[in-house]
Amino acid sequence: MTEFASIARPTRYMTKKRSAVSLLFLMNGFFTGSWAPKIPEFAERLQLSESALGLMILTFGVGSIAAMPVTGIAIARFGSARVLKTVALSFLPMLLLITLVTSVPLAVIIMILFGSTMAMMDVSMNGNAVSVEKVEHRSIMSSCHAFWSLGGLIGAALGGMLIAAIGVFGHAIIATLIGGGLIALAWKNVTPDAPETEAKREKLRLPLTPLPWLIGIMALFSMIPEGAIMDWSALYLKDERMVAIAWSGFGFAAFELAMTAMRFAGDKVRDRFGAVSTLRFCAAMSVIGLLMIGLAPSVPLVILGFAIAGIGISNMIPIAFSAAGNLPGLAPGIGLSVTTTLGYSGILVAPSAIGFIAEHTGFAPVYAGLALLHVVVFALAPLARHADRG
Repeated sequence: MTEFASIARPTRYMTKKRSAVSLLFLMNGFFTGSWAPKIPEFAERLQLSESALGLMILTFGVGSIAAMPVTGIAIARFGSARVLKTVALSFLPMLLLITLVTSVPLAVIIMILFGSTMAMMDVSMNGNAVSVEKVEHRSIMSSCHAFWSLGGLIGAALGGMLIAAIGVFGHAIIATLIGGGLIALAWKNVTPDAPETEAKREKLRLPLTPLPWLIGIMALFSMIPEGAIMDWSALYLKDERMVAIAWSGFGFAAFELAMTAMRFAGDKVRDRFGAVSTLRFCAAMSVIGLLMIGLAPSVPLVILGFAIAGIGISNMIPIAFSAAGNLPGLAPGIGLSVTTTLGYSGILVAPSAIGFIAEHTGFAPVYAGLALLHVVVFALAPLARHADRG
C-alpha cells in the first residue's frame, strides 16, 4: 500500500483546494487551446509565410523553456501560491495582445511573453498541485492534467465557432472573460504554501545530483511521442495510410479522448496501486500503442493504437511531476522546473526534428521507433516512488 493510501482519510473528492488548482489547470489549457484556431488569421494579418510562422511559433517555445527554471527559483523563494496568482494574472491578457498586434517585431515580443507566462503558470500550478497532494495526502496530479486537457479541447472547439460567428477580436474578449472568471473562482482557495527555508538563506542553483535530471529525462521521453502524435498524426494518416482528409484527425481525437478520460481516473489508480506500478503499466500500454500505430496493417488498428497510446501516455507526466515535486532534500520548485523544462522540450522542440527524420524515412518507422523511449521510461519507473511521498 502506498503512503498516500495508508495515511489518507475519507474526504470529499473535490475539495476547495483541489477545485481551485483544477480550475487554474482548466484556464491554462483553455487559453492554450484557444490559441490554435487563431493561428491562420494571425499569419494572414502579419503576412507570414509557412516558414516565418514556424519561426514565430518557435519563439513561443523558446520563451516557455527559458521561463521554467526561473519559475522554479521563484517558487522556492516565494511559494507556489504567490507565484501562481501573479503569473495567472500576467497570462490573462495574452490572447488580446496577440489579436491586436500588427507588426512582426512586436509580435515576436508578445509571442515570447505568451510562451513564458504560459510556462510560468504551468510550473507554478503543478507546484501548487504538489502542495495540495501533501496537505490532503492523496494524488490529484492526474486529474489536474485532465482538466488541462479538457480546457484545451473546449478552447479549440469553442474558439473556432466564436471566430466564425463574431470574429477574432470578439473571440479574444470572450475567452479573456472566461479565463478571468476561472481565476476569480479559484483565487481565494488556492492552497497557500510557505517558501523553502533554505531558499531564503542560500543562493539557488540548478541541482547537481543526478536524481532530478533522471526524472527530467523520464518526462522528456514521456512527452516526445505525445508531441509527435499531436503534430504529425493527421499528416501520417492522410499521406501514408491514405485516409481521407476529413477523417485524418481521428487519430489525434482517439488519442486525446483516451488520454483525458484516463487522467480523470489516474489518481485513484495511483493511490490504489502506487506510482511505480502505475507508471510501468502506462509505459507498457504506450509501447503497445506506438507499435500498433507504426506497424498495424489496417487503419482501424492504427486508430486503436492511437487510443491505446493515449491510455498509456495519460498518467506518465503527472506521475513524473509529482515525483519531481517530492524529491528529498530539494525544493519542490527546483525539481519541477528541471522536469518541466526537459519534459516540455519534448513537445515544443522534438516534433520539428521528428518531421525532418520522417521526411527521409516516413512516419511509420518513426512511431514504431518512439516506443523505445517508453521502454526506457519503464526501466526508470522505480524513480516514481518519490511521487508517493505524501
